Amino acid sequence: MILRRPAGDRGAVRTDWLDSRHSFSFGHYHDPAWMGFGPLRVINEDRVAPGGGFAPHRHANMEILSYVLSGALAHRDDSGGGGVLRPGELQWMSAGHGIEHSEFNVSQDAPVHFLQIWIQPDRVNAPPAYAQRAFDPAQRQGRWAPLASPDGAGGSLAIRQQARLLGALLPPGEGVPLEPEAGRRYWLHVAQGEIDAGGERLSAGDALGLEGETAARLLRGAGPGAADVLLFDLP
Repeated sequence: MILRRPAGDRGAVRTDWLDSRHSFSFGHYHDPAWMGFGPLRVINEDRVAPGGGFAPHRHANMEILSYVLSGALAHRDDSGGGGVLRPGELQWMSAGHGIEHSEFNVSQDAPVHFLQIWIQPDRVNAPPAYAQRAFDPAQRQGRWAPLASPDGAGGSLAIRQQARLLGALLPPGEGVPLEPEAGRRYWLHVAQGEIDAGGERLSAGDALGLEGETAARLLRGAGPGAADVLLFDLP
């Protein structure tokens, strides 16, 4: 089964400081057909205005990844975790038995554009945890690089789920294979740019979900610049 999630069909939320697109049901956006994909529960594409941000709020029992596409995002939480996240970096916050945090745009002049990703953990009520890591873009050009995994393989961030997040940067014409394994689910999300996915054109914000699929396909950069592609390998 292949699910198609065009960018324009996502839920939309706009305020005076936030422009957000929801791949799955979140907050005031509810669609019974899009409640998540396996343990992947949230992919929100957020644009936060200069000086704007999310006031302190609580989470529990969720693995939360933040991936900045442009600008700079500051994070603070009551476990002592905190930092400024910039393009090329990934942040992991495991909410565990409960954590309070805030996120805000550090710039007073430019917006911050980022993805907020939630993955349900494979255990509950663990201690909260936080980590942030920078990834060399050269290590992702024309190939998959591990960004998050259960065991921190290949320098990735270790998360509390039997899932992997892979990233690739695809300049025009360069490609990577997508080779699904039986018994796994895959969610392919185009963060930026355009790709050809086995003859299917995908642009920024578009996504494909694969379940029960084993046929390989080639993903190629198809835009004027490099495409930033994320692949979730899920139980």
